[in-house]
Amino acid sequence: MEPIKTLTASAVPLRAENVDTDQIIPARFLTAVTKAGMGDGLFSSWRYNPDGSPKPDFPLNKPEYKDGKILIAGRNFGSGSSREHAVWALTEYGFRAVITSGFADIFYNNSLKNGLLLVALPEETVNMLLDLVEEDPETQITVDLASQTVTLPDGQQLGFPIDPFRKICLLEGVDDLGYIMKQADAIATYEAVPAY
Repeated sequence: MEPIKTLTASAVPLRAENVDTDQIIPARFLTAVTKAGMGDGLFSSWRYNPDGSPKPDFPLNKPEYKDGKILIAGRNFGSGSSREHAVWALTEYGFRAVITSGFADIFYNNSLKNGLLLVALPEETVNMLLDLVEEDPETQITVDLASQTVTLPDGQQLGFPIDPFRKICLLEGVDDLGYIMKQADAIATYEAVPAY
C-alpha cells in the first residue's frame, strides 16, 4: 500500500446518500480475485448506459473531475454487503480518500485495511464542500492524516477521528500483516528469551 500522510487534491462530488457496496461495485465484478481493472467497474451501473457508453452527466465521466483524488458523498456511504471489491474499485480508480458525514462499519474497516482513508465530517460541512466542488471543480482540499485534520479552501481546519492502529498502518503504508512483519526483530528478540 502507498502511505498516506498529507493529501492535497481536487474532489469529485457524489450527491447520493446510502450508497451501498453493490452500487459502488456491482456483484457481477465480484468474481475477480485481484484489484487490477476494478476501477473500470466503479459505479458502473450509474456511469454507463446499457450499451456501455458513458453517461455524460455522471460526475466520474465529467472531464472537470478527472483528476479528483477525494470523493465527497452523502451520509451512510458503503452500506450493504461486505465486499473488499468496493474498496478496491475506489482505490484502483484513483481515490485516496472519501469524505462524508458517516460510513457503514464494515466498509469503514475494509477501507482502512486496504489503504483508503475515510474522513467523517459534520453533514453541513460535507454539503458545503459538495456545493464548493460543484461550483469550482478545481477546489483543493487538504487531508492531513498525522494531525487528523481537513483544511478547507477558506483555511478552516476540522478534525476527524480514526483508530490509532489504523492511522499508523496508513501512515506507514502497511496492512495488518505488513505491520507484523515490520516487528520481526522485536518478535525474534522476545521469542529468544527462555520461558520458565
